[in-house]
Amino acid sequence: MPKITFTDHTGTSRDIEVAEGRSLMEGARDAGIDAIAADCGGACACATCHVYIDDAWVDRVGAQDPNEADMLDFAAAPTDHRSRLSCQVRVTAALEGLSVHTPDTQG
Repeated sequence: MPKITFTDHTGTSRDIEVAEGRSLMEGARDAGIDAIAADCGGACACATCHVYIDDAWVDRVGAQDPNEADMLDFAAAPTDHRSRLSCQVRVTAALEGLSVHTPDTQG
């Protein structure tokens, strides 16, 4: 299982393993990452799983699709080129070592 590092707004990092095919949000929720509220359960119907992809990984993770971009307009924290909804990022072996940052608020 690929190892993903979640870093919160205070700089505290936590490594978790996420099974391939699962979303970052599912992995974070199952591992108890408190900064991922995931209110809609992964349906791309809210922005409570907003994360910032580390700059070194943005191109490898890929771009937001139009529905995701629309939902990010509702994110509580500012968004930028690194912003993704973690429910829309599927984990693959290529994401081993991915680093993501969670905002200070989700809702």
